Amino acid sequence: MKKSRFSEAQIVGILKEVELGAKVAETCRKHGVSEPTYYKWKSQFSGMTVSHLAQLRQLQDENAKLKRMYADLALMHHALKDVVDRKL
Repeated sequence: MKKSRFSEAQIVGILKEVELGAKVAETCRKHGVSEPTYYKWKSQFSGMTVSHLAQLRQLQDENAKLKRMYADLALMHHALKDVVDRKL
């Protein structure tokens, strides 16, 4: 996936700027962002603060770690089950 030019904190700042009354077109032009990108960000990050985003990122990282652990254990389980089945 392509890395964004903007950090999540900057994205939230741009969204807050429009919430405070700035026009979408002017804000997008000011920051060099297209309007469809703005609306995509709005659907993803609306109502979030920077602390919420940090917590979300932490939970996503932990979830990925747990999925890798589960995959490793499932692979080991199947391998051990195959060995036991062959001996019997």
